[in-house]
Amino acid sequence: MQTTTETPAANTGEHWIKDPAGAFGAWDRWSTSTGLPIYQGYFIPDLRTVDLGWWEDRQCHAAFLKLSGQEGVSEGRVTEIPAGQTMPPLKFSIDEAVYVVEGRGLTSIFKEPGGETVSFEWQKHSFFRLPRHFHHQLSNVQGNAPARLLHFNYLPITMQSIPDPDFFFNNPYTDSHDDLSLGELYSEAKTMQHPFRQGGRGSNIWAGNFFPDMRAWDRLSQQGTGVRGAAARGVSISFPGSPITSHMAVFPPFTYKKAHRHGPGVVIVIPTGEGFSIMWEEGKEKVMIPWNESSVFVPPNRWFHQHFNVGNAPARYLAMHALPGLSTYSERVDDLARDQIEYPDEDPYIRQTFEAELAKRGLTSNMPEGAYLDRDYKWAGGE
Repeated sequence: MQTTTETPAANTGEHWIKDPAGAFGAWDRWSTSTGLPIYQGYFIPDLRTVDLGWWEDRQCHAAFLKLSGQEGVSEGRVTEIPAGQTMPPLKFSIDEAVYVVEGRGLTSIFKEPGGETVSFEWQKHSFFRLPRHFHHQLSNVQGNAPARLLHFNYLPITMQSIPDPDFFFNNPYTDSHDDLSLGELYSEAKTMQHPFRQGGRGSNIWAGNFFPDMRAWDRLSQQGTGVRGAAARGVSISFPGSPITSHMAVFPPFTYKKAHRHGPGVVIVIPTGEGFSIMWEEGKEKVMIPWNESSVFVPPNRWFHQHFNVGNAPARYLAMHALPGLSTYSERVDDLARDQIEYPDEDPYIRQTFEAELAKRGLTSNMPEGAYLDRDYKWAGGE
């Protein structure tokens, strides 16, 4: 497969490159050794159509994502299971989250081959956890089409301290705790109150290891006043006992959210909607990223970014967070004055670009004029 090391231009169609060269760390060396495509750049337009390579060890087609904002923190990986096929069992020493891009299938979880097993069926837009120290096996139940999955984990940063792939893929350790019931592991998700947040997106958390359909998920709450604007709703998601967390935001047609910034490693995938995001390092050129269903992108470390819905239906994005231990954890914005830009303070380019994109489609903005004048603007029916 032809590769390139050219840097993608900020505002052109050169949005990704395939580059297994230039590897420098343990994860880079391991991922390069598989011979699979490694996608770099700012974003992937559509995970459903991106080219993959054959992975003999795992009997599937696959590719790695090493987008600009992952920065050695998180791994994104696309897996395609051939029609009617089952992948070999795999035991992984760290947790992994899986979002179903396309298809229907079955996951089986067990401690030892032949032992107690729990299985669950998944479909397009399902979201689930593969727990550490357990074996898992993925099957495509469709006989006429492949199934395509997006995997997310913290292998790159973990391998900085343990640079041995066998530790993660061939480790005999098993969790000796007897209080974990396989039968309860994938029971219905439950709501819980955040221990220290009293308002905003994170005041309620939906905790579980299997969410059947993120596109239809309606257990959402209004975001608190002053958070991200656009009368957005959202839900925080926790896999109990796992360091992996995420959230999903939903915001109305012809609106956009406030710019903000945080640390690296947050992988964003689009379950539904049409729009674009703008990302920029403070004081530097802005990068426009068009998105639709199955697009994926990662804001680079400390880059401002904001999201725009130019479709005629609510848009959704699912953000898989970086490790909680990082100093600039995930989507947390501790200093609004420094790390979030209110509508009255934003660069005029932002509003002009949004309205121009709508005009191309014969549409007009639903952003209220008051939001551009009042930093404490209260959204009707929303914030």
